Amino acid sequence: MLRSVNELEGYTLRATDGDIGKASDIYFDDQDWTVRYLVADTGGWLTGRLVLISPQSLGAADMAGEDLQVSLTRDQIESSPPITADQPVSRQYEAEFHDYYGYPYYWGQPYLGAAASRALVSTPAQSPPLAVPEGTAPTEAVEEQERRGDPHLRSAGEVTGYHIEAANGEIGHVEDFLVDDESWRIERMVIDTRDWLPGKKVVVALRDISEVHWPDRVVRVAQTREEIESGPEFDQSSLRDHRQGPPLI
Repeated sequence: MLRSVNELEGYTLRATDGDIGKASDIYFDDQDWTVRYLVADTGGWLTGRLVLISPQSLGAADMAGEDLQVSLTRDQIESSPPITADQPVSRQYEAEFHDYYGYPYYWGQPYLGAAASRALVSTPAQSPPLAVPEGTAPTEAVEEQERRGDPHLRSAGEVTGYHIEAANGEIGHVEDFLVDDESWRIERMVIDTRDWLPGKKVVVALRDISEVHWPDRVVRVAQTREEIESGPEFDQSSLRDHRQGPPLI
């Protein structure tokens, strides 16, 4: 089933032995638009910690009860690798997180560690993960990469509000995302067109996104304003199993 990310935020997360808090955000991979982590707001239970839950531990969402089952215990979550809420999610942390739970790496290969990372930064055949100023030591470059976090991991909460540029001009902003709760892949983006068509929200498929310019917070779509206007209007009650109809993307 397709789920609205805005709707999922606020759902109660239920571990096998009790509640652990509420869903507050998701992190997705901007290369294939797959949700990698759900962010849990644990209230006063683990104050100051950012708790991440992998979709590999999530059951189906209960829309009536507004909750998500998590196949972990509270002790497992409390003992998981800690990260504070004001730090980015680095690849090193992700490796520790996946090792702790025994999950396979979604990036396709083991995390190589600092020594191997330094070698990669200094190897001409490899594209550097970030711009390294002349004279910067390889160790400093790796430390800077870890400080910035995984460059492909995006927060839905942060991307919500990005400006939408159609082929012939700006039309609105990102309002929501629609996620398949089995594959945990973002299937569509919801656009609020109130800057041009007051009060209307429309849905666009990922195939219509021509570019995302992350530094400028802009999403560019190949469609014109008129094509977007004539597209399907978003209706929360219309979410259905996309396997019963034509592919969304």
